[in-house]
Amino acid sequence: MSTSAHPLIKVKNLGHGYFMAGEMMPVLRDISFQIDHGEFVAIIGPSGSGKSTLMNMLGCLDIANEGEYWLDGQDVRKLSDNKLAQIRNEKIGFIFQQYNLLPKLSAFENVELPLIYRNVPHRERKNSAEESLKLVGLENRMHNRPSALSGGQQQRVAIARAIAGKPPVLLADEPTGALDSKTGVEVMEMMKELNKLGHTIIIITHDLSIAEQAKRVIRIKDGEIVEDRGNAD
Repeated sequence: MSTSAHPLIKVKNLGHGYFMAGEMMPVLRDISFQIDHGEFVAIIGPSGSGKSTLMNMLGCLDIANEGEYWLDGQDVRKLSDNKLAQIRNEKIGFIFQQYNLLPKLSAFENVELPLIYRNVPHRERKNSAEESLKLVGLENRMHNRPSALSGGQQQRVAIARAIAGKPPVLLADEPTGALDSKTGVEVMEMMKELNKLGHTIIIITHDLSIAEQAKRVIRIKDGEIVEDRGNAD
């Protein structure tokens, strides 16, 4: 993970919208914030608030119509599609609500796959995948396919996959949304532990109880930031 002096994420006057019936419908308006290395941030808002669109921007899945987005010192809006794909693979670890695991691959193979795309040498990616699965407590389930794992275990595999390549950012979209409350608590405790280990974590959520477990909360409403505050430990 980088330790450079610049903010890990810098968003300035970001705006985005979509054309519908020939008219531009704004989704994000004048969004500005910075996230430093090692922060644990929750971006919260109700359905339709623009938080999912913002997540797509932060994850380099889409490019904003206007404004600036700098990720680890790079101006994202100036990058080619191929470079954006490389950024997604190397700098962002995605954790999704529905896990997004490949059903025919084992837990180990699911975690290893992004490292194959990065052309990581065999021994190095094997070690990284094993270490990541051990970190999330699945060293004894490495060779199980997703169908043989509980929802919580599948989300742990997804977390292991996200951290295996040691990306600067972990971006989690409703990471407990498909889990029962007990398992959701366990996943959030794991996220806190990863943050203590130095991972920068951004959680997108509509759930205030999840957001309050982060160290900072950015609240979005009608495409605008209406609150940006720290949480007491």
